[in-house]
Amino acid sequence: MKIAPVLAALLAAFHISAHAVGRLADITVYDRSQGRELPVYWHEGRAYVVGRPGNEYQVGLRSKQGDDLLAVVSVDGVNVLSGETANTRQGGYVLTPWSRYDVVGWRKSLGEVAAFYFTTLGDSYAARTGRPDNVGVIGVALYKRKAAPPAIGALQEEPFFRKPRRDKETSDNSLSSPSGEAKRAEAQNAPPAETASSAPRAAPAQPLGTGHGRREESHVRWVEFERASEQPVESITIYYDSYRNLVARGILTAPIAPRNPQPFPGFVPDPA
Repeated sequence: MKIAPVLAALLAAFHISAHAVGRLADITVYDRSQGRELPVYWHEGRAYVVGRPGNEYQVGLRSKQGDDLLAVVSVDGVNVLSGETANTRQGGYVLTPWSRYDVVGWRKSLGEVAAFYFTTLGDSYAARTGRPDNVGVIGVALYKRKAAPPAIGALQEEPFFRKPRRDKETSDNSLSSPSGEAKRAEAQNAPPAETASSAPRAAPAQPLGTGHGRREESHVRWVEFERASEQPVESITIYYDSYRNLVARGILTAPIAPRNPQPFPGFVPDPA
């Protein structure tokens, strides 16, 4: 039964939005250095965002459901909680109904993360740990909680962080983190990208990856979560790369600068 993530990813591709991707939850990429959510560009059924090298970013998870959701998050093929090569059966963040949580970095402890930032392939955390093959992609696998959840109480007023399941256990412990949707700077709207057909393309540079950045506080705690299904109910994928590389790959079209040549521009300058 491995078809669910593929089918869910195809369904997600039809959800067209300026900045968010997903059906059960809005998944966004927020550039913390620029203070804006990155526009999503669609090309051949895939969602792309443009990353700027050196800029810190975060992955936003906003539930659109009236039930708890478990979000297993990977960056560059690496689980953001454990640092293991990512698998949908691993641990993740639990979102209570209609809540939002921002994943700002690689989790180092119950109170600290190492910030995400766009960087070169060689400096990415995945490459530095010997796993460079999957740089340039963010994945979120969503699960619903099994029926008859515990009564709503204080523990369900916050998003949670869930440990990986061990073998055939049906439930285990998780972590939670403070809730509350942070105020975001108004995103700059960008028109949908067009595919480059006849325009000349520059050679692509090294692909972007995600670095292991500065430490910052991010408090969480373990909680219980039992999945309603073996496979995720939705699997969301967002690809990222530099603007130059996306243009070179034909995913974006480089804007053509307007020309207005003048017949009598002035005196004769010295050549460069």
